[in-house]
Amino acid sequence: MPPDGSSAETPREIPADLAEAFHAYERAIMANDLDALDAAFIDGPDALRGDAAGLLVGHDAISAFRGTRGGVPTRVIERIEYRPLAPDAALLVSVSRYAGGGTGLQTQLWQKQDGAWKIGAAHVTPRAAALDRSVWRTVGDPLFQGAWDGPLQGLTVAVKDLFAIKGYRIGAGNPVFLDSARPETTTAPAVSDLLRAGASLRGIARTDEFAYSIAGDNVHYGTPPNGAVPGTLPGGSSSGPATAVATGQADIGLATDTAGSIRVPASYQGLWGLRTTHGLVPRQGLLPLAQSFDTVGWLTRDGATLERVTDWCLSYDGSDSTESVYGPSGVDLPWRFAVPTEALAAVEDATRAAFEAFVAGVRDAGAEVVEVSIGDLDEYLVPFRTVQGAEAWRNNGEWLREHPGAVGAAVAERFRAASVLTADDERYARRRVADLRARLADAVAETTLLLPTVPGPAPLRTHDSAHLDAVRAATLRLTTPAAVGGLPALSAPLLRVPSATGVAPVGVSVVSRENTDIALVRLARRLAPLGATAAPRSPQESP
Repeated sequence: MPPDGSSAETPREIPADLAEAFHAYERAIMANDLDALDAAFIDGPDALRGDAAGLLVGHDAISAFRGTRGGVPTRVIERIEYRPLAPDAALLVSVSRYAGGGTGLQTQLWQKQDGAWKIGAAHVTPRAAALDRSVWRTVGDPLFQGAWDGPLQGLTVAVKDLFAIKGYRIGAGNPVFLDSARPETTTAPAVSDLLRAGASLRGIARTDEFAYSIAGDNVHYGTPPNGAVPGTLPGGSSSGPATAVATGQADIGLATDTAGSIRVPASYQGLWGLRTTHGLVPRQGLLPLAQSFDTVGWLTRDGATLERVTDWCLSYDGSDSTESVYGPSGVDLPWRFAVPTEALAAVEDATRAAFEAFVAGVRDAGAEVVEVSIGDLDEYLVPFRTVQGAEAWRNNGEWLREHPGAVGAAVAERFRAASVLTADDERYARRRVADLRARLADAVAETTLLLPTVPGPAPLRTHDSAHLDAVRAATLRLTTPAAVGGLPALSAPLLRVPSATGVAPVGVSVVSRENTDIALVRLARRLAPLGATAAPRSPQESP
């Protein structure tokens, strides 16, 4: 019997010290012994670990990932195949059987370092995944068939769990709310528009509770994986649709953006995400958070798909509900940009360096790029939070009083703060919002704002609440001006920066005047080829 208690027969040809190292590693996995797991890999930048979520390069990146995983389900090693490669190198391929059913495969290159066997490279093939409840509330193949032809034929849609779909209940990321909801009698126009174009509904995807967060975590259903950077937060509140798109489980994410809930997950997961002009896509059948800022939009893996979606959904031909068609979007936006200096001061050093390199490339492409001031970013954040909070409490306060303890601690605290806002607080904040909206309208009258979407790459899932609160506040400073202005804002994955688990995407946001949404997508696609030249190379990346 191997020393880890598994039922595998250890082949006699495996050297005894290698067999012991293998089983010690397996025991460490079962115990989630992070120190032992770190010690099992070769120390240095050449270590590799890969699985379906991506490739980690270097001991430090692998160690950072280990801290986010939280152990693996109980399993036993059923079989080991050993192939010697050199006196100090060997290949081990093992089959594991899980107590909960299913098998997995581990392929490991073992090397001797300082006289001890260490893992130089590992690839993990996990057991076949069942429904990932952190991503989907319900899913099908498809869940609902769209039209058999149309401009979006063959594409699948993940719908954020805030939209009405006939026959289904809205869950809003909370199991108690889901249990208390009634099945919807009609489907939201934003969903129907996609189905009429030939797209099919893949499923209803998770959201942060009541869409009142931008991290992407959910205490009830778990945190969806980040499809671009293993071990990090996916971004919220449109976390489910974003992960579904980033991992290839859907082609389009139908989502909402109140304070950045499309743009933040787009940045964290390397997606294209459009927050449309406020009110351009009607919100019938949408569970509101804060009507003054709630906006419908989409997430895609590429700009071409996003352009197909916007061309259809924002046109008379495509939408039964959109009242404005093309309009200013019929004319291309000028090849002229303004970078808010306050935004540059609010981002991390690596993001600023990558963004400045990107801007240099934009200038080299013949664009005019100037720096401007839009005012202290807290001038936007404070009144925004006040109006958002007042509306969120009016929309949900009665339900929360009737269901004490039903929401997670972080969201409960936001609602608690919202509950004590006074009418005077709200009136003053609304006056400030109106003034700021006029300021922003002037800022984009003849140009397009260009800024990093978020301060930096997606945070690790293991960061403490204080750190995540600081990241949230810093992020909202960048995302709320567009929300306050009611302006269309698009995040495109044009930057790459170093992070704890490897090179990570960071979005570039473009913000234009109202109702120029389709033209904004065209402009972002024109910028996209310039992003690759601006990516700083990590020491871990090969040329």
